[in-house]
Amino acid sequence: MDGTVLVADDDRTIRTVLTQALTRAGCKVHATSSLVTLMRWVAEGKGDLVISDVVMPDGNGLDQLPKIAELRPNLPVIVISAQNTIMTAIKAAEAEAYDYLPKPFDLPDLMKRAARALEMKPRRATTAADDSQSEDLPLVGRTAAMQALYRLVARVMNTSLSVLVTGESGTGKSLIARAIHDFSDRRSLPFVVAAASDLEGMDGPQSLLSRVKAGSLVFDEVSDLSMDAQARIVRMLDALGDTAPRIMATSRTDLLDALEKGALREDLYYRLAGVTVAVPPLRDRVDDIPLLAEHFLTRAEREGAPARSLASDAIDIVRAYTWPGNVRQLENVIRRLVVTSSNPDIHRPEVEQVLGSQPAIEPLNTGQADKLSGSVEQHLRRYFDLHGGALPPAGLYQRILREVEAPLIEIALDATLGNQAKCADLLGINRNTLRKKITELDIRVTRRRKMM
Repeated sequence: MDGTVLVADDDRTIRTVLTQALTRAGCKVHATSSLVTLMRWVAEGKGDLVISDVVMPDGNGLDQLPKIAELRPNLPVIVISAQNTIMTAIKAAEAEAYDYLPKPFDLPDLMKRAARALEMKPRRATTAADDSQSEDLPLVGRTAAMQALYRLVARVMNTSLSVLVTGESGTGKSLIARAIHDFSDRRSLPFVVAAASDLEGMDGPQSLLSRVKAGSLVFDEVSDLSMDAQARIVRMLDALGDTAPRIMATSRTDLLDALEKGALREDLYYRLAGVTVAVPPLRDRVDDIPLLAEHFLTRAEREGAPARSLASDAIDIVRAYTWPGNVRQLENVIRRLVVTSSNPDIHRPEVEQVLGSQPAIEPLNTGQADKLSGSVEQHLRRYFDLHGGALPPAGLYQRILREVEAPLIEIALDATLGNQAKCADLLGINRNTLRKKITELDIRVTRRRKMM
């Protein structure tokens, strides 16, 4: 590499490591722990590349990007930050930083990016981040999966491409769609989540477009919409004019699978899937669980709850849990722990007690992508969604139990070759209770399941 690099970081170790690595690579290096000094160097015309931290003793590195672009339009800036949230990535992209890396970063990777930056002089702009936006989004994480997600969101937020946000229930799909809108150049325009009822009637689609204007229009769980509603969306999208809204959709199901099953129109899929943003489940980013837990503990404290922290034994069990409900389930559990714990430090027994009412703990990396509780949740949500804004008929609890009991008993009978004594023991119920259930649920006893 050839050039002069300006390094700004309040961590002496990072300054030393970067200075040594860049010097060995052939660069000249000026390192500082002060943004004031960095900006003086920039104003004096020093440096061919800036590598800057975000949080510094005398200010915020992101806030200086527009000033750097004004002083030196062709000076590339690589942002490094321990604030590994979607906000950091978005603000870095809005200010058109050359690149963004979360801490801890991979030194060889940073060196490669620095080499490219010294060879290229990208166009810079002075667009500043919108400080009025809330940073209280539970979209935080240091894992590679989340950092890749942040970068993708930052790249697509100001394009006109349609965005399809996919992921399991509770992963934060709606938050991603909202973030794309709130930090885009459409942020001052309406953000509308379309319901099935919005597409009904002759004037439904037109009324929907008049509400959203040139803002962002989101179709939530698009594969759950009826074929008639999907056809209306296709016709509406085909008739969009020059001031069209940004189109987004979310889905917790595999839309390619929905296509094969005939639950989704092919022409609608290709209109919505301009860019697909896949939100990873919590089990695929286990290292983010302690960070998220701390985030929710801090949020609860800001809302007036007592200060709490997770002890190491509590963190161990929280990391080992499969979290079929993903981030939403984790947040609910943490909020319960804040309320039920009597000591500042939350320990394993308290976590186990709260998780006792949750789906069973299973080992990670079992190769089973779909947990029973997750599948049940999907079916229950779809059942509620089928009723639109209304509630299902009364007696839901018993109906659901009946739906679960019948196949459970049938499968157990098959597994025990119709031996009701063994089946009752397997299920942990009385033999007379089993016989009563067989009668009540109208379970037919085949030749294989002879009455004992």
